Parts: sequence; structure tokens; C-alpha cells
Amino acid sequence: MKIPRHIAIILDGNRRYAKKRRLQPWKGHEAGADNVKKLADWAIELGVKELTLYTFSTENFDRTKREKAFLFNLFRKKFRELKDSRDDIELGVFGNFSRFPKDVQKTLNRIAKKGKKKKKLVINFAMGYGGRAEIVNAVQELVKKKISSRKINENMIKNYLYLKNDPEIVIRPGGEVRTSNFLMWQSAYSEWFFTNKLWPEFTKKDLVKVIAEYNSRERRFGK
Repeated sequence: MKIPRHIAIILDGNRRYAKKRRLQPWKGHEAGADNVKKLADWAIELGVKELTLYTFSTENFDRTKREKAFLFNLFRKKFRELKDSRDDIELGVFGNFSRFPKDVQKTLNRIAKKGKKKKKLVINFAMGYGGRAEIVNAVQELVKKKISSRKINENMIKNYLYLKNDPEIVIRPGGEVRTSNFLMWQSAYSEWFFTNKLWPEFTKKDLVKVIAEYNSRERRFGK
């Protein structure tokens, strides 16, 4: 079975997971964060080299102050835990960090600027991220460079995107069948998989099933 190098996942369904169990919403977020740690192990075991996780969207800033406060604390804790406990994983983050608390911004910027080392797995966390905003940001960077419009091509735009590597697979747990502004450029020719499993319920067996189905598809890249 051919193992994809890069898999992206929309981490959807944490709050519904908690609601099903009559728990507070943040309990669902904790369960989702714990499943990310398991996902890292599954990816390494299977030979996946890169994961990109839709962790916090631009729209998520509209949630209640209480829920956001919990999420920000969770980010502080979990990023520190991952950094301190896993020397086989390279962490990366991308997005617009300006609306996060200052200390969270510092943490994210420190991870974002960290040089890539040879590790078993790279995990990219999309934080304060929106696919449209990413493309707008890339165009703005090109304008700053005063590059002639006639010289602008796809490769040039790609060089100014937050995420440079396109995923072969994008998975959305949680039962929603939409892309939700995630990796609009990079996922143009990715294979999308939608599952009713909520993210905290997603298992290694589910991941293997997705990869097996990926192997049965013929990727045509728009041809």
C-alpha cells in the first residue's frame, strides 16, 4: 500500500463529542488535543512524513470569551508538552497570529521561526488561519515586491503561501461535507475524505481505511 507523504486534517467535532457525553465544550477540545498526540504516533508507524492540522480558524475568534480562554490555555499547555516530550517531531505553525493573546503569539512565532531539522514527522498547525486570507496575503507580498503582473505565475504565488507542500489527502471528520476555507490553493488536486466520526473518535483504523481508499482512487490532477 502506497503511503501518502502529507496528510491534512480538519479537526472537527470536538464540541459535539462533548455534547454527546453531556460534558462541557472544553472537555471535547481536551479529547481532541489528546487524539492529536495519538495521530502523531499513527503517522510515524505508517510512514507519513507530514501532517497539517486545521486547529483554529479565523472564524473561531467569534466564539465565546470563555471558550476562547480555555482554548488559548490549551494551546499554551499542549504546544509546550509536544515540544518538551517529542524529539522525533518537528512542530510548525502558520496563519495570522495577531488576534491571539501576546504570550500565545510569542509561542507561535517562536515555533514558526524554528529551523527545520531532520525528524520522523513534521506537524503543521493552522492557527488563526483562513484559506482566502492566505491567498490575499500572498498577493500583498507580491505587490510589496513591485513585481510586474505579467511576471506573476502560480509558482511565484505558491512561494508566498504559508504552507508550501501540497497534501495528497485531506480528511474532514465530523460529518460536514465542505472544505471550510482550508488550504484552498494547496488542496486543489488533493483527495478529500469525509467521515461521520467526530475528531476525538477518529482512530488509527479510520486513518488506515482512508489511506487504503486513497490507493484505490486514480489521481488525475484535473486532466
